[in-house]
Amino acid sequence: MRSDIEIAQAATLKRIPELVSQQLGITDDHLYAYGHHKAKLSLKHIDSLPDNPRSKLILVTAISPTPAGEGKTTTTVGLGDALRKMGQKSLICLREPSLGPVFGMKGGATGGGMAQVVPMEDINLHFTGDFGAIGLAHNLLSAMLDNHIHHGNALRIDTRRITWKRVMDMNDRALRQMVVGLGGSANGVPREDGFDIVVASEVMAIFCLATSLSDLKQRLGRIVVAYNTDGEPVRASDLKAHGAMAALLKDALAPNIAQTLENNLAFIHGGPFANIAHGCNSVIATSTARKLADYVVTEAGFGADLGAEKFIDIKCRKAGFEPSAVVLVATVRALKYHGGVAVPDFGKENLAALGKGMVNLQKHLHNIRHHYGLPCVVAINHRTEDTAAEVAMLEKACAAYDAKVVVAKHWAQGGAGALDLAKAVVDLCEQTSEFKFVYEEQDTLWQKAEKVAQRIYGAQGVSADPKAKTFLDKLQEQGFGHYPICIAKTQYSFSTNPKALGAPSGHTLHIREVRLAAGAEFVVMVCGDVMTMPGLPKIPSAHAIDVDAAGNITGLF
Repeated sequence: MRSDIEIAQAATLKRIPELVSQQLGITDDHLYAYGHHKAKLSLKHIDSLPDNPRSKLILVTAISPTPAGEGKTTTTVGLGDALRKMGQKSLICLREPSLGPVFGMKGGATGGGMAQVVPMEDINLHFTGDFGAIGLAHNLLSAMLDNHIHHGNALRIDTRRITWKRVMDMNDRALRQMVVGLGGSANGVPREDGFDIVVASEVMAIFCLATSLSDLKQRLGRIVVAYNTDGEPVRASDLKAHGAMAALLKDALAPNIAQTLENNLAFIHGGPFANIAHGCNSVIATSTARKLADYVVTEAGFGADLGAEKFIDIKCRKAGFEPSAVVLVATVRALKYHGGVAVPDFGKENLAALGKGMVNLQKHLHNIRHHYGLPCVVAINHRTEDTAAEVAMLEKACAAYDAKVVVAKHWAQGGAGALDLAKAVVDLCEQTSEFKFVYEEQDTLWQKAEKVAQRIYGAQGVSADPKAKTFLDKLQEQGFGHYPICIAKTQYSFSTNPKALGAPSGHTLHIREVRLAAGAEFVVMVCGDVMTMPGLPKIPSAHAIDVDAAGNITGLF
């Protein structure tokens, strides 16, 4: 069996200008090419495009992630290919992969099997340099902050209350907490600092929520980097950093275009994590796709409790989007894992474990239909080791939940294997939805946390460290209470305990830290042991990644 990268490298790719002209009617005058197979679409041309009121937005989400991998990106690609195969005018919108997971636990993040976006190696590594630009813009602000302190600190910044860390797009636990400015007065003022991963940066969140270059610059200016000796916020605009930051991001803000194995177009742009950020591709990319296509298929990171909730309560709320349908991706082996099966035993039939693990699917399904008010189809991402009895049991269980279920074989067959799923999605899009947010804008920040915890996570309530609660109350008093919240927690469980599989209930969501993202316009609540700078596992994916003498990359799964 060929690996994902071997399948991708054997694909026949078409030149992007040719595809864009054929499928979208856009000439290459409006493209900025990065080689033959990737390009950016100019913001000026995007602004000239008319709205498309017929466009349907389809969200692909999943059950709680497991080491098995659920295939959310694979399903997004397969569904997009299937809709094209049906004759529908469709586009795919994906996030860009972060180098942290690529070299850490995940390897490639561009789909799998016969449902991939390509060039796979480019997308998984540097692509068009967007993440580099975001990291540089973030660290420019860090440098200007320390430079201001070094040169007299006219803004009276309290060095004990600096909230702005540095970033890099790699997992490196040794950089989580550190001291900078050592070596004497010529090297600045010593203080505690640390690094987050780029995908946790507020600049990344701003980049993905901005609607234009001017909106981007204004948001960057509102970033709170520290507090002065009077307890007042110090912003990027006070340091006169936001203009230069926007200049670094100017080209990156234009959305990237690539293609699937079946030569269908995909926007791939932005990539905030869903466990520590809002987990969606850029608003600009999604808005552009909606102007150009009748069906736009996008994904939100991790499960429907994290990614989908933030997609709805942050991205849809801010951008004015209303999804028409949701695809909930599940695999037999992932549900068996939630039922207690160990990874080495995934290939063995186990109906008892499958039945036990079904509670995870049921909870996500309930959230989507009841708390988000959206029509939903369950997509069984089929694998060759799935037995007929297991598939039948899963179909029967979904029928008992009154849920539409489709066995999708896009991993093995590409778009042809997802035609039934595409037909089900088109039918769903014609249904009347009762779309709603989990909480209201006028709710307090604490009430918002309670509603997400109780409604989406099945928790009994919320608690917080005293310092976190004090800061949360202060943000409420300062007029930030109308902001959405972004809960940072483990993606592996509805609780903050990653080992609590299935559908735990009655637990408490504990908030250990609160961060203000004033430019992104949300409040981050860090819960449990989740880290905004992950570490590498004992055997990182980087061990398997290599390049031969001819420049061919291997090991990206």
